[in-house]
Amino acid sequence: MNVKRTEELVLAQSEDIVRARQTVRAWMIREGFSLVDQTKMVTAASELARNAVDYGGGGVVLLEQLLEGARAGLRITFTDRGPGIPDLELAQTDGYSTGTGLGMGLGGSRRLVNEFTIASSPGQGTVVTITRWR
Repeated sequence: MNVKRTEELVLAQSEDIVRARQTVRAWMIREGFSLVDQTKMVTAASELARNAVDYGGGGVVLLEQLLEGARAGLRITFTDRGPGIPDLELAQTDGYSTGTGLGMGLGGSRRLVNEFTIASSPGQGTVVTITRWR
């Protein structure tokens, strides 16, 4: 797999979540993804960026344009420096939330993308990677 292009954004405040959404949409349009794929990826990215800001104390998002044979994709990695997630399985259960949200962020994001990975441990922060292929 080749990484053709990358871009990194800081996630520190609410305005950064909006910027991340706009950047993801621009990348998806540039790469020729359908409107449905654009909407799915932007929605997932928005949820994960909000998690990084609200629960992770901020972090970074890395966008990578991928080429693998004849297919093209967009991989987005969200890294925060927060308290980590003690129970990843529970955190991905619909309806579970440690805050005031609906508890759909991680599970919903997982369903919107082709590939989803999450790594976290208490005191070490969280890394979530999502990928969508065209």
